[in-house]
Amino acid sequence: MALNDDIKLFAQVPLFQGFSEDQLRLIAFGAERRRVSEGHMLFRQHSPAECAFVVCHGSFDLWTEDRDGTREIQATVGSGCLLSELALFTLCERKFTAVARQDSEVIRITRILFHRMIEEFPDVAQVVTERIRGNIAALASSAAAMQKRFL
Repeated sequence: MALNDDIKLFAQVPLFQGFSEDQLRLIAFGAERRRVSEGHMLFRQHSPAECAFVVCHGSFDLWTEDRDGTREIQATVGSGCLLSELALFTLCERKFTAVARQDSEVIRITRILFHRMIEEFPDVAQVVTERIRGNIAALASSAAAMQKRFL
């Protein structure tokens, strides 16, 4: 894929919406493409997350494994999905194991690259902060709506 195709893909990712073309270009130029064959693992639950992945094409099952080894698929994601978004901001661990459902391709974005973009474009930090606040508010609202179920 061409750099411009990557920029168009990033522009569709919710976290990156509203970023300028120059900002998206910096991410696209510094990111790395990876192919993942069907049935192969992209990352494992509980492993350290130092990067995020944007799915270019294909799809991934996201599953969890509990202490007794029981696996459960939590979601299936496809093109345009950003996996491990929190890893762009801070050291964290993977919440799922991601396994390719078919031959797939992802773009790997490191935390270092994302922080570099914030240093070069400080206005991005404000956009991202507002987006995170909105996500937390929506999560709190959803949790409050479900509270009656547990009383």
